[in-house]
Amino acid sequence: MPLHPDYAAMLKQLAEAGGPNLIEMDPPAAREMFRALQPAPAEAGERVRNVAVPGPDGDIPVRIYTPAGAGPFPLAMMFHGGGWVIGDLDTADGQCRAVCDDAGCVVVSVDYRLAPEHPFPAAADDCYAATCWAHEHAASLNGDAERLAVVGDSAGGNLAAVVALMARDRDGPPIGLQVLVYPVTDGVAFDTPSYRDNAEGYMLTAEGMHWFWDQYAAPADRGNPYASPLHAASLANLPPALVLTAEFDPLRDEGEAYAARLQESGARVECVRFDGLIHGFFAHSALIPAARPGMEKVCAALRAEFHAKEASHV
Repeated sequence: MPLHPDYAAMLKQLAEAGGPNLIEMDPPAAREMFRALQPAPAEAGERVRNVAVPGPDGDIPVRIYTPAGAGPFPLAMMFHGGGWVIGDLDTADGQCRAVCDDAGCVVVSVDYRLAPEHPFPAAADDCYAATCWAHEHAASLNGDAERLAVVGDSAGGNLAAVVALMARDRDGPPIGLQVLVYPVTDGVAFDTPSYRDNAEGYMLTAEGMHWFWDQYAAPADRGNPYASPLHAASLANLPPALVLTAEFDPLRDEGEAYAARLQESGARVECVRFDGLIHGFFAHSALIPAARPGMEKVCAALRAEFHAKEASHV
């Protein structure tokens, strides 16, 4: 399928605008540029609050979004994208509000430590610690500890998959659904057809992914399943998964490979490729019409999974 016209127009505008390449900047400058390109976050209200939760190396900032209504609500841990290097609570604000409102979940957005100042496994450890905290304190969040999901896009999808692995391996919180949006799952190979076919020209480049990995993890660490979940010896006994991929994305094939391995290992999996779209579409749902079905799919999956669990408790 050809590139969707919405994205062809956006990429043309970006090319004409010029400007610095993110991977040619130092990480603090890259973060500022990325933040400046995002819509301003909405003002906090009575249903949105910032708190700090205990982490393995100090407090972790989180932002909690609560739906309207009585509750208790399902809990969705959300881990932002940005190659483990860029992104924060504000850049993920729109996605979190959409999931909170449309899926009817308490959303806990995690401001995990960023590389290269805090390399692997800092981000994964923070996300797991925040998930344990949310599960333990579900009642005070007006949440239901038995209806818990992990959600992330790109590097956040990697972290969602890793938290599910950690929870299995450490007898941690019972995760009911993992939502992995164009996840990073392999920091070793970089040789899939999607890496070759989409190496440049579609926003996220193959060169860019090498740069992100160089910031995040030493080569010796990249085969660790908590860095590259595709390299886990076993994917048995993991929660159901929704995996979304984009046709014009270097990460397409590794996301689909992870979905296939999950399914082969006995998990219930739905894997959906969004033809004509590029990496990053989940973050564009409020701005680009072609991206909206991705957000709608995620919210529908959360509603379906947790409604079934809620009904089974009645």
